Order: sequence, then structure tokens, then C-alpha cells
Amino acid sequence: MPSFRWNRRALIVIIFGIVTAVLWILCIWQLVLRFKTETSSPSPSPSPSPLLCKNKGEYRNGVCFCTEEWIGRRCDTANFCENSTYVVNSSEKVTFTRIVVDRFGYSAEKCENFTVNAGTPKASRQCFKIGRIPTLDDVTFVNCSINLKTLMDELRSTDNISSIASNTQILTSVPEKLTTENISTAAAIAEEILKNYSKEATATMAAVATLSQLLDARVSEFSFTDKDFSNITESLTQTLENFSLDGSAIQPNIAVQNISLKSNSTTAFFSAQTVSGRLQSENIQVSENDFNTTSNTEVKIQISITKNNSSHGNGSIGFVLYQNDKFFQSESYKTHFNHTKQIISGRVANATVNDVKIVFNPKYNKSEILLHDYACVFWDYSANDWDTKGCTKEGNKSELRCRCNHTTSFAVLMSFKINYKYAKPLKIVSDIGSGVSIAGLVITILFQILTRKTRKFSVTWMLVNLCTSMLIFNIIFISGIDNSNAKNNVAVSTTNTLPDSDRVDPPENASCTAVAVLLHYFLLATFMWTALNSAHLYLLLLKTLRPIPGHFTLIMSIIGWGVPAVVVAITLGATYRQGKQLNYRQEEFCWLAVLDDKGEVSIKKPMIGAFLLVVAVILLFNIIIFVKITVFVMWKENTNLTSNKKKSFTTKIFGTLSVAVVLGITWVLGYMMLINQEETNIVFSILFCIFNATQGLQICILYTFRSPIFKKKVTELFSFVSLSDISISLHSKTYYLLKVHSKKHTYENFKPSETFSEETSFSSNDQTSMKN
Repeated sequence: MPSFRWNRRALIVIIFGIVTAVLWILCIWQLVLRFKTETSSPSPSPSPSPLLCKNKGEYRNGVCFCTEEWIGRRCDTANFCENSTYVVNSSEKVTFTRIVVDRFGYSAEKCENFTVNAGTPKASRQCFKIGRIPTLDDVTFVNCSINLKTLMDELRSTDNISSIASNTQILTSVPEKLTTENISTAAAIAEEILKNYSKEATATMAAVATLSQLLDARVSEFSFTDKDFSNITESLTQTLENFSLDGSAIQPNIAVQNISLKSNSTTAFFSAQTVSGRLQSENIQVSENDFNTTSNTEVKIQISITKNNSSHGNGSIGFVLYQNDKFFQSESYKTHFNHTKQIISGRVANATVNDVKIVFNPKYNKSEILLHDYACVFWDYSANDWDTKGCTKEGNKSELRCRCNHTTSFAVLMSFKINYKYAKPLKIVSDIGSGVSIAGLVITILFQILTRKTRKFSVTWMLVNLCTSMLIFNIIFISGIDNSNAKNNVAVSTTNTLPDSDRVDPPENASCTAVAVLLHYFLLATFMWTALNSAHLYLLLLKTLRPIPGHFTLIMSIIGWGVPAVVVAITLGATYRQGKQLNYRQEEFCWLAVLDDKGEVSIKKPMIGAFLLVVAVILLFNIIIFVKITVFVMWKENTNLTSNKKKSFTTKIFGTLSVAVVLGITWVLGYMMLINQEETNIVFSILFCIFNATQGLQICILYTFRSPIFKKKVTELFSFVSLSDISISLHSKTYYLLKVHSKKHTYENFKPSETFSEETSFSSNDQTSMKN
């Protein structure tokens, strides 16, 4: 008969274990799929393609969009020159990789280490088209022992302009090596060539290529605190405007184009599409057509200039497009986010302007930031900054349209809000888990208080405080962690107001800050009480010869509620300032800040030092105690413990789980979420959400529902329900704790009114009366 009972018990455990495991696996798998769907930026589903786009071309809206190396309806026409080798002499040669049409390529061979320009390519050559056939130009070599200053001096005293232009271009071909001084000197050389030698086609092409390469330099090297440097870039951009009336050149970061209008035409139209972040001639259009009122989202910028019909001039209109604003560094407008800010310049020769219409389609990471507002601006050379005079805006968030009554360099200055992404499946799990945890914690607190006479006061007090702090945290979490300000979506204003930053500072929200403070405090208090439970268990189980002092409860209460208050007070005092709430909390939701202004994790933010570090110390302490208890008490015979029956495997498992839950061991999963790997992060996020959102329910199951007292009360209320079969698998064996006092060599044997596991706060079994 015992064998049959044991087999039946084992069968029940195995069946329920398998079913539970399968359900958990299916649940986690579905959450992973939904989580990835919710957090991933929605990508448009590919339309059925009647065209077969080759060479990695992408089919969109009935058209193949090619990479920069391919053109044609199906992206099957080469737009590059193949790898090449140029033999200098019998002992020297230079090699070039594939070069896109209109661009310069640089040799794999570098200047020797002993030269001034060590690491700079030795030679360059351009790929251009003869008809429709990509063709390589002649190879140009650099003087490895010359520098930019020397070239600047030579420019004023030599006629070999093409050589100087080519040398300057090669010496600026490595963006990482460009300094403020190099940028200043190279810009001055290029300006001089464009201003005084505009008829030298080879030299002007190299000069524009040099300027394009300067725009790839680090933005920190564009120091406009130096007035001389600012004057150089100011003069340079004006020179480019004048050059655009007669010259043309297209390089990856700069496009210079012009058109001579017919006598009966008054409007010139320019549009450009960026491919892989670069400009190329195949995607730039200049015509006499009127403005294209239908916005094409693939075209990044469009501009039309209408001159006064009564004006007398040669009808020439020039355009200059810059891929970024490094030549237009503003002191009033600060940039925090990484987004493209194209600058388009228009110039009309000897004529006044009636109307300028512009459409911008800027590129920015829409999964990270959302457009809040924008302003149509022009570069005011007198103030050396952006201004809005004479410009109005006529668009909305999906179409940035501007209108001005003059020509110069134009841009749109945008302000953004962070696009806070909420993983809806995890939020649902968190809310459900927190809801059932609240119910479980309330039941556990009431049960512990109503049955406190059957156990020691310290045991009840410790668990009640832990559950209370956890209960309050869960209530605040569900009701107040979402920040309403983070979800406000304000329409673009109609006024053309110059913003001072591309980041919108959120409005004051004192209630959100208060919620963050309360969450910070009660979560720290929860962890502090888990640590105190660890200390309590250690004293009861592993130091049984040392009696717990009478003032133990008071000391624990002061530590449990006082230490978190001190940590929160210090954190607030160190980080919070009036109008700077985000030094303490996030705007995404009402919780501690962890990212700096650039969106990077910062150790100066309170999330690191005031929470993660503190919790890590507590968890380390709890893990050490947990290991000691499970090894030396739960899974090993202990001479200080006697039992009336041998501990079963089920009892050990439930006892171990009880200790792990009450000590918050599963919060270690939170630190696993810091792993910077998408799939791993998703898995740990789901596990963390499931196990910790339901911690209150777990405590209720292990410390209340499994208690024989609770089952007895339930049986009395529902006498028709038999728990005899269930008790076979749930009922733990009764253990007795022997405490030995050395005072006067007297021994006191305690047979607690509660079971061993409940006495030490990691199980809850039936109690018997206290015996001495």
C-alpha cells in the first residue's frame, strides 16, 4: 500500500510537472514572438514585384531602388569602375578597388612611415562616364613629404593649380586624420581655387571633392569658437554659391548644379535623392519645370526658385546641396540626436526672387525619436547663425514644406521627442502578475497577522514587513508608473519659431517624480527586508547556539525602513534640481534615470549607483545565505535538527523554492537583461517579468496556501471538498528545532508551534502547541 501511494504521488507530480513545463514553454514562446513584433519598428510588407530587382536592389512602389553601385530599371547596369592596377615602373605599382562613378578612389598603397603624410594614400583616380560607359581617369600621385600649409603657400606663387588641388584632395582623404587646423587650411585652398580658378575643370572638381571629404570629419573638429575659422567657412559657402552659377560638380557630400533659363522661363527646379547616405548624379534632377507639388518620400529634398519676370539677367540659377551642416555650425541651436540635416542653397544671377518653395524629407531614426516641430530657416551671414525672417512653413509632420521670399542657404531645424517603446506583451504580463501578487500579498499579510499566536513574533514581523513593502510597491507600480507626458503627441505648430535645441524638454511633472521616489523607496525596502530575512534565517538555522536578542525586532525595523529612506534622500539631494527632474527620473516612465542626454548609459545617473549597485550587494548577500541554507540545512543532514520522519524529495524542493522566493533570488534575472544581445535580452526580459511580477503570488502559495492551518480553515468552510489526496503531495513533515543555551550549562529544547520550515520563514506547515 505505501508503495502504491508513493507511485501515485510520483505519477501526479510527474504529470503536473510535464503539463506545467509545456504550458510555460508555449507561453514564453508566444511572448517572444509578440515581444519582437511589438518592439521592432514596423517594416512595410513587400509588394508583389513584377520587376526582378538585381544586385540587392529593393522594390518599392513599383520601382527598383538600387544601391549606389548599380543603376537601371532592374539595377542591372554597372555604375562603377572595376578594380584596377596602375604600374608605375618595374618595381612599383598602385592598386585601386571598385570606384563609383563621379567619385575618386584611393590606392591601397600608403605613404611610408618616415614621411610627413605616413598612412595617407599615395595616389587617386576618378571614375567618370564616357556616354554610358564607366571609365577610369589618369592616376594622380601625392607628394608624401608635403603638407597643407606648404600647398597653401604654393597656391599663391605657382600656376600648377591642378597639382595643388589633387594633392590637397588626397591629403584630406582620411577623415580620422583631419584636425581643425587641417580643415581650416584645406577649406581655404578649395575656396581660393573655386574663386579664382573656376575655369580649371580638373582643379575645381578636386576642390569640391576636398570639401566633400571635409564634411566626413568629426564634428568636434569644426571649432567655431575661433573667429578666423568661422570666417573661412562663411566665405567658403558664399564662394560655393557664386561658383554654382557657372560650375557643376557632384561628390558624395556636396552637389553643385546650375541651369540657364530660357527667356520665357522664370522657375528652376532641383531635386535630389540620397543613396546609402551619399549623393550621385543619377539621382539629381535640375529642370525648368514648376515645383512638384506631389511629395515623393524617396526624394530627400526639392526646391524651386521663381525669379521676377521683369528682372534683367542671364537667367542662370545655381544650387548647392550639403549633406550635413558642419559648415553651418549654430551657436543658438544645439543638436543632441544623430539625424541628417541637409542644407540647400539657391542663387540667382542678377535678378530678384519672387518665390522659393522647398520640401525637405530628412532622414532620422523614427523608431528612436519622433518629430515634435520644425522651423524653416536660412543662414544669416550677418549674424553667422540661423534665422526665420522671410520664411514660413506650410507642411506638417509628414511633409516639411517651406516658403521664402529670398535666396541663400536654407534648412529645416527640427525638434524631437523620444519615441518611447513599450513592449505590450510584457506590460500585460507585468500588470497581470502585479495584480495577482497584490491579492496574494494581502492574503498572506492577513493570514500572518490573524494566526500570529501560533508562531514566534519575530517570524511573523519579518514576513509581514517584507510583504507590506512589496504590496505598496506593486500598487504604486500598477497605478502610477506610466508617465502621461511621455505619450502626449502635440501637432506641429503653425508659427515658424526658431527652436534652441532638437530635443524637446518635457514639462514639469511633480507627480511622476513623486511616484519615482516612492517606487525607489519601497523597492529598496523590499530588498532590504529580503536581506534581513536572510540574516534571520542565518541566525536561526546556522547559528542555533546563539539566542536572538530581545531587541532584534526593533533593530531590524529601523534598518528595514530606515536605510532605504537614507539612500533615497541622498540620491534626491545629489541629482534633483528645480526644472531638472530628469536628472533623477526618466521621461519614458516614472522610474530612475539611467541614460544621459546622448542616450547612453551613464554611471552618473541614479539607476546605477542608487539602485543597481545597492541591489547587487543585497542579492550577493542573499545568494550566499541561500547556498548555505540549501546545502547545510535543506539537502544535508544536520545534527542540530531532528525530524520525526525522513525529509522527502518534494519537501526539499518546496523548502528550497520557499527560501529562493522570500530572498528574491530571481531578481538576478534583471542583471541578465543587461546582456547586449537581442535574443538573450528578450528571453531574460520575459523570464524576469514572469518570475518577479508574480513574486507576491509565489509567497502566498508557498507560505499561505500550503499551510495546513489555511487548508484546515478552507476544509472547514468547504467541508464537501476533500483535501486528503492533495495533502499527500503538499503536506511537509514536521521538524523540531533544538536550541541549546550555554548559560549555566542549561539546555532548552524547543518544539515550535510551527513546523521547522515555517519557523524559519521558508515554508509554511501545520503548527503544534509550544512545548518546553
